[in-house]
Parts: sequence; C-alpha cells; structure tokens
Amino acid sequence: MVGKIIALRDMDNFSRRSSVYVDPECDKFFEMPLFIAASTTDMTTKCYCWQFSPGKEPALRSFTEIQQLLQQSKKRDVKSILRENSWPINSPIRAQLWPLLCAQHQTKQNMLEGFYWDMVHQVFGTTELSEKPIMLPAFVDPAHCITYHLTRTGRSVADRIVNVLGYDCPDITYSPVLYPITSILLHFMSEEEAYHCLASLVGSKEKVFIKQTKLQHEVTWKTVMQIAKKHTKNAVTYFQRICPGVKLERVFMDWCWWILAGLPFQHLVRIMDCYFHEGIKVLYRIALVIINLFHKECQSNNEWSPDNIKNDIGNALIKFCKKIPVSPSKLLHAAFSIRGLSSTYISRIFMKTEMILKSRSVLNNGGSKQLVKSRSSDNLPTSQSQVNIQMMSHTLTIRENHSFIGVHLMGKRWHRRQLFTLWSWLPVRITMYQPVLLYTTEEHGCSLTTFYVRVEQHEPTLMMIKTCNNEVFGAYCSSRWFERNVKDDKGQRQAYFGTGETFLFSLYPERAKYPWVGIENEKDLGHASELFMAADSKMITIGGGEGQAIWMDENIRFGKTDSCKTFNNPPLCPTGDFEIRVLEVYGFDGA
Repeated sequence: MVGKIIALRDMDNFSRRSSVYVDPECDKFFEMPLFIAASTTDMTTKCYCWQFSPGKEPALRSFTEIQQLLQQSKKRDVKSILRENSWPINSPIRAQLWPLLCAQHQTKQNMLEGFYWDMVHQVFGTTELSEKPIMLPAFVDPAHCITYHLTRTGRSVADRIVNVLGYDCPDITYSPVLYPITSILLHFMSEEEAYHCLASLVGSKEKVFIKQTKLQHEVTWKTVMQIAKKHTKNAVTYFQRICPGVKLERVFMDWCWWILAGLPFQHLVRIMDCYFHEGIKVLYRIALVIINLFHKECQSNNEWSPDNIKNDIGNALIKFCKKIPVSPSKLLHAAFSIRGLSSTYISRIFMKTEMILKSRSVLNNGGSKQLVKSRSSDNLPTSQSQVNIQMMSHTLTIRENHSFIGVHLMGKRWHRRQLFTLWSWLPVRITMYQPVLLYTTEEHGCSLTTFYVRVEQHEPTLMMIKTCNNEVFGAYCSSRWFERNVKDDKGQRQAYFGTGETFLFSLYPERAKYPWVGIENEKDLGHASELFMAADSKMITIGGGEGQAIWMDENIRFGKTDSCKTFNNPPLCPTGDFEIRVLEVYGFDGA
C-alpha cells in the first residue's frame, strides 16, 4: 500500500485541515495511541484510522497464503483461517484482504481502470469532492448513517460512494446497512476500492450480503426471529414473559443494529473479516449469540434486570452490545459453534418467510387469485421491474406475430390482470429481471434434446404449457435443468432436484398458484414433499409423491397431470392426460 504513517504526536507538520484527518473521537475504538494512515493520489484519499500496538505481532496467516488458497478454490480453508486468525485491528492485512474477499463475489466483468471515477464525473459533473452536503439516495436510512468516527471528508466520501452505487444499481430501493458498511470499508481502503467492494457484495449471486428492498429487509428480520425461536428458545421465552406488552417483532426489527450500531468497533472488524467471505449468515449467527449472552446477563446482572429493561428491551439490547462481556474471538467462536444452522436451513426459512409475505398481496376471492392493489409504494415492483412488466404486457396484448406467451397461449384474451397476477407470484428478486424466451415448440421443434440444449443452464425458468383443449398451466422451476446430470457421493445421478421455491400454477380456465407444501408447515413432511424436479432423456417431471403434477414425454407431445404431495395440487387439467399444443420456457436475463 502506498502511503505514510503519521503519529498524532507528530501533528505539528500535518495540517488539521487535511482530508486524511481522523476525528480524535476515534481514540475510543482503541486502547493504544492512535496513528493516521494517509494515502493520497490524484483522485483518491484514504479516510481511515489505524492504531499500531508496540511489540511483535503474533504469528498469523498472511495475505499471500489466503490469496493462494482462493486461487486454488479452497474456500473452506479460507473460511477456517478467517474464523480462527484474530488479526489485530491495526493489522495492515485488511487493506488487501477485504478487497480480495469481496472481489471473489463479483458478477460483472472486470471494471476498467478509472470506471468509478468516470461514474463520479457522470453523477456529479466533477471528481472534486464538494464541500457542500451531498443528498443521499432514497434507499439510505438517515437514522442509521453510522460513520464510526470518519472525518468530515470521510463522511462526504461515504455519501459520494452510496450515490454512485445507487446510480449504477437502480434496483436498490431500500438498504439501510449499505451506509454503515461503506463507512467500515473506508477505515481500511481508498474510496475507489470501497466502491468496488460494495458493488461486488450487492451484485453477488452465489451468496447474500446486502438486502436491497423493503420486503427483503422485512423478510430478513423475520427470518432471524424464526431462527431465534428455535435456537435461542429459552431466551426468547424469557423476553416474552418479562415484556408481555412488547411484541417480539418490535425487538427483532432492529437486529442488525445490535451488531452495526451496538458492538465495539474491534468486534465489528473481526465480524467483517468473516462476513466478506461467507455472507449474511455470519450476522445471523452473531445475533443469536447476542441474544443468548443478553439472556444470561439479565439473570445475573442487576443492570439488566427485568424492571430495567421491560419497557425498552430493544434499546437495552443495543446498550448491552456496547458493553458486551466477551472478546471478538470468543464472540466468533460462540457464533460458529451453533449447530444445525446451515446455509440450506437459513435459505429455507428465508424462502418460506418471503413467500408468505409475498402472498399477502394475493387474496382468495371465490376460488380465484386476485392481485390486491398496494396501499403504499413499498411492495410495488421497482421502476425497472415495472418497465419489464409493461413491455411484456404490450407484447402480450398487441404484437400478435411475436413468439411470446400471449400469442401462443391466450392471444388477445390475455388480460393485463393475468400478467400481473403471474408476476406477483414470482420471487421478488426475479421480478427485477427481463424475461427472455429460451425455447418454444413452434420455433425450435418438439424435442427434449433441443429443450435441454437451450434451457438447461438457465436458473430459474418459467415453463408455460397450452394443451389442445386450451388449458394453460405451468411451473416456476427454481433450479437448472442441468442438475439432472449431477451425481451424488456414490456416483449416482440424483432422481429429483430443485428447491422449495418451485411452484405450480394454472391460468386458464382456473387461475391459481400451488406453492410447495413446506411453506405452511414447520414439520418434516417426509421425502415425498420435496420431489420438485426430475428429468432424463425420456421425460420431464415436476412434483411427485402419489402422483406427478406435470409429466411430459421425450417428444414434448403428450403429458399427464395428477395431484401430488409436493404441492398438494389438483390435476392441472380436468382429463389428467393432455396433448401439448405449445410449450414455452422463459429465463430471466441477468438472474
């Protein structure tokens, strides 16, 4: 790293008006004297503080070692190192380590050098940092613009970064944690590096780091609440008993602020070491440990007695975090010692919660599903999603010669309401992408081989079937069809694959959605309830267990539909057996 280290005691030769001056309040983060790291180029200024403790550093794993492991795709080894190596908060390793960890999640092609500054110039008309306040984008929560004692210049840099990110990522509509994470990054790297880190986290497809809509934000805290009810049952029961007038929801709505606004900075930095590699599940684990620790302190420390916390348990939790009685290492050790909290389990709870909240916009009216108009803009599609929907609707209802669903399946009878109903059934994140026609029997022929060639690498896909009797139904398929080739540990192909995000639907003559039965049921329903997708060279199947919801032959000509345990659906057409007039499959560009 290019730069110079200036001790506070040498400030005589250092202008206090410099952009690298760090608020003296930053001393509160550390026990040792504070040093300032300055690194300035033509366009970049590092606005952070470091503290260097005297003496020899303990033998810890180096950046080069971690870099080599990532190059060898040994991510599990990296995960263990990040969890176990307690680099001091003053360690210079993070200036290289954090950008490296974030870059592995990057989905866009490598940005050209100077991309960020081109964006800055495009948004602000100059790369010079304005002395005037910068208006923050709407997705930022002004009440939680935590800066961790950045200088005035550092705060202006953080403001500029989130503005550029909002310009580059218009689908972000609500993300209160973005600003605090920006501030943390600026303590260890330049403005440009911090932006690239955030862009990688926001765009990550494999792992989740930052929620970007109000619905996702709500799903997240409700997911934490559901996990806590199982994994910290005694603590949750205790809080409900001593605070009968306080809804549990009010406590968990602020769960991320226990960590970001409550924990000491040295704890937060160590958490970020793991978070930038593993994703949001790290924060889930930390939240559970905080709940358990707080519960224990409530029973042994008068400061947290029921009389003192019952009227404002949420604020008490944040105050407790500021005085948390364990070291960063012990906090992480406790977090990663929680059993039964796999990524798959967390994803399942999140998915269930999202589907339940999403379904509130669709009510049952006389056996059919109707889209309910939102009373606010919170749950409406993003601007880009609305453009996508509008374009689809125009194509469906007007362009009769275009090979889209409306022509083949419903023609001019396809009503805008049906389109919006189908759109409302999709997972929220998918509605932000442009639908793309991947396969249609009218253009690509009736061959399962062609179907796989054109469709198998796309995830998710939307399958639409019109029968010769004009029934219209289909399925949202959550996983790639290529997974039919994936083998288990014994070298055998798995019969079924997919996830609980898969669902069935009928559009004509009946209009209904049939989600996975596991969404409404916390009990283990057995293997038959998880038979989502299956395929080979002879057939395609969706749904199983005492019947197949959709089955099609290798020539994509004949099929059958039965009720099944996976979706608890009736047959999707009255006769059970059907002849296919048109099959169409859609992907989602960028998903």
